[in-house]
Amino acid sequence: MLEDRRLAVLRAIVEDYVCTREPVGSKALVERYPLGVSSATIRNDMAALEEEGYIAQPHTSAGRIPTDLGYRAFVDRLSGVKPLSPAERRAISNFLAGAVDLDDVMARSVRLLAQLTRQVALVQYPSLVQSTVLHLEIVRLSSTRVLLVLIAATGRVEQRSVDLPAPVSEGFVTALRSRLLTAIIGQRCTDLSGRMEGLAEQFPADERPSAQAIIATLLEATVESEERRVMLGGTANLARYRDSFSTLEPVLEALEEQVVLLRLLGEVSGQVSVRIGHENPVEDLQSTSVVAAGYGRGSAVAAGVGVLGPTHMDYPGTMAAVHAVAQYLSRILDEN
Repeated sequence: MLEDRRLAVLRAIVEDYVCTREPVGSKALVERYPLGVSSATIRNDMAALEEEGYIAQPHTSAGRIPTDLGYRAFVDRLSGVKPLSPAERRAISNFLAGAVDLDDVMARSVRLLAQLTRQVALVQYPSLVQSTVLHLEIVRLSSTRVLLVLIAATGRVEQRSVDLPAPVSEGFVTALRSRLLTAIIGQRCTDLSGRMEGLAEQFPADERPSAQAIIATLLEATVESEERRVMLGGTANLARYRDSFSTLEPVLEALEEQVVLLRLLGEVSGQVSVRIGHENPVEDLQSTSVVAAGYGRGSAVAAGVGVLGPTHMDYPGTMAAVHAVAQYLSRILDEN
């Protein structure tokens, strides 16, 4: 376990390296940080930190740089997420409040996070399973085909076309729509099966198969699919940290895969989490760190939002930005 003085030295090394991206020596620490001890003492502490794996010497005669373990110790000892200034909070609120629909909210969020952190921003579309039904429309395209449009309270829209087993009238479509609206509006998507049970049997025998086909398709649309989307922004920011990676190509290739992005935001909670270097589940991204948090309605987490960048990122600032954007996304969902 790190003693307080060595922890202070480690914190100074992390902060200096994040700022300068240059290996840190004992002389620089004495000059820039009020550690209250001699250069010789700091050198001894640095030797101990290196032996314990918290810092490393990239090459002979160089200063020291933090390791993944060092960054982890630094992050674990941060006293919570630092608050943003009132001006920063107002800027975020005003920027996101101007969105016109869910796609606009997602696009604005990734653009904002990328600008705030100068890293790669990731925002996951909210889960349909966690939402309630805001509206349902059934459009008769032909006598044997209809279009279902389901709008969730999160702003998510699901569309499905249904080929019917027999011709149906406009009156049938109107009647079914009316009964479905009564049964499901305001209900959680996870509860729709029970709400629609027996509804098809209320129609004449010749219309019943068509009603069942429409209800079955509606249920399929509300079941969580594997195609949950993640919007990505700020990838070009990685170019400013090119020297931090042995090669940037695997990182960029990994970020093109939706399944990879979903793994990065997997198992998020309402709290900010930080995965550093080899803690990341994706091998090609183990030279990066991911700061993420969940957002949703009330206490339910609907999706994740996060930032990816080099391990020498500004952790306090990045954690604050991710936390703030997650809070505002949750507020937007609650207001819908």
